[in-house]
Amino acid sequence: MTRYGDEVAALAAPLLDAGDLDVLLDRVGDARVVMLGEATHGTHEFYHWRALLTRRLITELGFSFVAVEGDWPDCERVDGSVRGLPHAPEDPREALTAFDRWPTWMWANEEVVDFTRWLRAHNAGLDPAHRVGFHGLDVYSLWESLREILSHLREHDPGEVPVALAAYRCFEPYGEQAHDYARATRLVPTGCQNEVVDLLVRLRQRAADRAGAFGAWQNAEVVAGAERYYRALVRGGPDSWNVRDRHMDDTLDRLLTRYGPGSKAVVWAHNTHVGDSLATDMAASGAVNIGRLARERHRAERVVLVGFGTHRGTVVAGDSWGAPMRELPVPPARAGSLEDVLHHAAPSPALFVPPLEERTGLLGDRLDHRAIGVVYRPEHERWANYVPTTLGERYDAFLWIDRTSAVRPLRVQQVDLLEPDTYPSGV
Repeated sequence: MTRYGDEVAALAAPLLDAGDLDVLLDRVGDARVVMLGEATHGTHEFYHWRALLTRRLITELGFSFVAVEGDWPDCERVDGSVRGLPHAPEDPREALTAFDRWPTWMWANEEVVDFTRWLRAHNAGLDPAHRVGFHGLDVYSLWESLREILSHLREHDPGEVPVALAAYRCFEPYGEQAHDYARATRLVPTGCQNEVVDLLVRLRQRAADRAGAFGAWQNAEVVAGAERYYRALVRGGPDSWNVRDRHMDDTLDRLLTRYGPGSKAVVWAHNTHVGDSLATDMAASGAVNIGRLARERHRAERVVLVGFGTHRGTVVAGDSWGAPMRELPVPPARAGSLEDVLHHAAPSPALFVPPLEERTGLLGDRLDHRAIGVVYRPEHERWANYVPTTLGERYDAFLWIDRTSAVRPLRVQQVDLLEPDTYPSGV
């Protein structure tokens, strides 16, 4: 593959250590949101380089918190640990091993342990009001969020417990099975919507009036988002995807507001969420994502989107939803894909931070770009696992690692299979 060879050689900067990220930090400048992607949910090198970059964003540019494609309640336990809150685990590993929803390895892995231990040590030298947080953006934890709300209200606001119980009891007949609730909404279109909205309105007001109530409000937002997600799921199309990404975008905005006017966020999520959907075939189906929504909400010049890619190696994934995690091979990328081009022309690892005005050639052409989710079947590479992408419009920068290795999962307490797959497979 020689068509883009000269262009790749001119754009690619060798990436040997964290010091080679200087050009990307210069591009970040005074941006308020930096989103760091990944081409899979199970690759060691993606977590490693995201952590190195995030450490520099925190220590040199004063970023306020890390927000990840994870569940709010689980990540709040990690947040308590990294910020040294009372009654929180002293070692973030303890909080991470409590992650019990499949796919656990996304956050319960040694790479995240290393980063969160660093973050706890960094925070120990800061005033508590300025410690860097760790939060979850996702929408999946409906039942766990309901239980967190009930626990909070019983301790702090007993008069509101009946409202929370009404929502909990509405969902209770479905036995914490998302598919059962989703199917039921075909017959009763409103489902538990009224109970959830009532709960959300009350907790939103209390969060404005009372210190310490933000977590309960956010859990109510998760319940409301999840209820919308499940109703959308049965309709098919991009609606459920859009509900999920709009929820993540709204959660990010609430966190920025909570941290204050000068706050700045680092987001860790899959490329499919991070890279602007307008630069992919997602836009034709009406799908949006948090990269596009962040550019619209905060202005493109205040948002930096960073993609990641690999040509071959190994990855942790399951061959179906809920299947045991396995270390699977990642075969050489499809001929003519972005990964194939970079394999033949780029050093590895390499960093691409293209000029702002340049959108031609490799940056302007639409090429297939690999996307591996938590469900992955290597034998489907010929017709699946790729998103047509205009590289220079989808990302502001791109990290390339030609050969990658599987992430190192932790042993967790148990695995619950409560949530349905998403489009594309488990990202």
